[in-house]
Amino acid sequence: MKKAILGLFSLLFFSLGSWAQSGGNSETSQDFKIRVVAELGFLSVIDHKVQFSNSGTYFDYRDQGGQDVLFPVSRYSLELEFNKKNTFYLLYQPLCLESQVLLQEDLIVDDMVFPANTGVNLLYSFPFYRLSYTRELLSDNDKWAFAIGASLQIRNATISFESTDGSRFRTNRDVGLVPALKIKSRAYLSDRVFAELEADGIYAPVSYINGSDNEVVGAILDASLRTGVELNAPVTAFLNARYLGGGAVGTSDVDGPGDGYVRNWLNFFTLTAGFIYEFAP
Repeated sequence: MKKAILGLFSLLFFSLGSWAQSGGNSETSQDFKIRVVAELGFLSVIDHKVQFSNSGTYFDYRDQGGQDVLFPVSRYSLELEFNKKNTFYLLYQPLCLESQVLLQEDLIVDDMVFPANTGVNLLYSFPFYRLSYTRELLSDNDKWAFAIGASLQIRNATISFESTDGSRFRTNRDVGLVPALKIKSRAYLSDRVFAELEADGIYAPVSYINGSDNEVVGAILDASLRTGVELNAPVTAFLNARYLGGGAVGTSDVDGPGDGYVRNWLNFFTLTAGFIYEFAP
């Protein structure tokens, strides 16, 4: 999947670059920009709990599941800007936390008991893909920028529990669409230094969004504070602090074990360093 996303990024970049060079007039080319953004750093779990089935354990990943350490994290996006006012974003956020613990208490997942004092391998894989659009409201201001818009996120979740001897196993997988509102603001502190706030978020009944009969309430919030410096053109370097949170609670239709009830809430903090490479055909 990662190779497919990177391939899509490359194809979209070269296609749009070719169009800008051959199909657009000189004025359009000057107002068309492509930015490639990449960042690397670490993720710290502030709070993370999950429960499968009403009879299941409300499991604390941080206190009981080995998520009390730092995890590597990365993030990649492609931004297409038109006429200084319209920007489209394509984002890929890998997110995979793996740990191995000795259970202090019984763990119940979809009616299966993982006994205390036994080892369990835990997988929490929750990468997502996001397509966004923003409209700049202060395009004539040289010191401030403020844009509003919307996002559509694709979640791709795999959550697994496996005993280290292989005798017990439970997994839950889900792919779904999550809409969100988006804001982005930037203040230029000098000719080269800037501070930036960006946030995508929503809190809503999932049944209202997707038209289903399932009573599930979900939320996401992806908010960051960034400070950066524009180096020699076309490269910008930045340091980014981010809060990544959300989850869902409710009951949905299932074919497998358990009654379909899920309660899953996460609160993560990431600190990353990255760069922006800007093309202006």
